[in-house]
Amino acid sequence: MVHVLRHGEVHNPERILYGRIPGYRLSTLGEQMAEAASKALDGHDVTYVVASPLERAQQTAEPFARRFGVQTAADEDLIESENFFEGKVVSVGDGALRDPRNWWRLRDPFTPSWGEPYRVIAKRMFTALHAARVKAQGHEAVAVSHQLPIWTLRRFAEGKKLWHDPRRRQCALASLTSFRFEGSKLVGIDYSEPAAALIATSKTAAKAKGA
Repeated sequence: MVHVLRHGEVHNPERILYGRIPGYRLSTLGEQMAEAASKALDGHDVTYVVASPLERAQQTAEPFARRFGVQTAADEDLIESENFFEGKVVSVGDGALRDPRNWWRLRDPFTPSWGEPYRVIAKRMFTALHAARVKAQGHEAVAVSHQLPIWTLRRFAEGKKLWHDPRRRQCALASLTSFRFEGSKLVGIDYSEPAAALIATSKTAAKAKGA
């Protein structure tokens, strides 16, 4: 089994879409979310922990590495998706989507035109999923990534269209999307939110930018 984990809440007082910008780390609450997620796997047979190279993902992996007595590996295939609006304040209601200067970038929601193609995200995430499965052969792995890549991977694995409404993603902060295998064959996908109670106390989770 490979548990694909979204990182915890990020310290982002400017509320920008931080994407792949370095230096964005977990908030104190985000660290608690990561710890809660690791506790949810207490008793599991995890022998391999890997994460996106971005700080927030590596931090989220730390309690898992401690709990299971392993070193955290890094995999570039787990990184956040590219986005034209990286570094900008872009949210519903702020006028950015009505600005004519952005219309060309927003012309195609199916590829999408504003960032890394969904098919590219799906391919690299599927590669990372199976790489983690092989590393933990006969055991379990934890792979820490980001919201859009995880959701794209899940839709790809379920045979669904990759384009979607971002508001309907089932991929909360510090959530676990667990891929069950029999040998190399995917036989099921489970989803859980071990940090749900902490998310409910967050003042920024509902307005979080980036993933």
